[in-house]
Amino acid sequence: MARPQRAAVKVKTVAENRRARYEYAIDDVFEAGIVLTGTEVKSLRFGEGSIAESYAEVKDGQMWLVNSNIPEFSHGNRFNHEPKRPRRLLMHGREISRLNGAVTRQGMTLIPLSIYFNERGRAKVELALAKGRKLHDKREHEKEKDWKREQGRLMRERG
Repeated sequence: MARPQRAAVKVKTVAENRRARYEYAIDDVFEAGIVLTGTEVKSLRFGEGSIAESYAEVKDGQMWLVNSNIPEFSHGNRFNHEPKRPRRLLMHGREISRLNGAVTRQGMTLIPLSIYFNERGRAKVELALAKGRKLHDKREHEKEKDWKREQGRLMRERG
């Protein structure tokens, strides 16, 4: 039996992948913990970090966040972290195998939508199971979005 998804309470959003909703048709959204070192957490608390070109993958039964950039901490010493290292994501084994199945069988992609701190101060990653859009799909999506916006405007004007 699947666990019901709780709405994630985002206290502080650190990094957001704004192009993801344009480039991909998002199917499902998940929350995952992320394994960080001390200087990485400090960098994120200062609001530094980028997930613009990153993705998640399953390797040896574990989920990894690849190509995310958390710059070195400015006051760090020789124990500073490597900015673009792969970072392990924490999810239940059943969720990992389900996501891996969707990626391998259906050609879906795992992309991070945002990195944030929850109400307990833990760094979390919002992951989306998505399918890439073709150019004509992107145009169609843009037209649809514009029409919805225009509809809302017309409804407000006419009361």
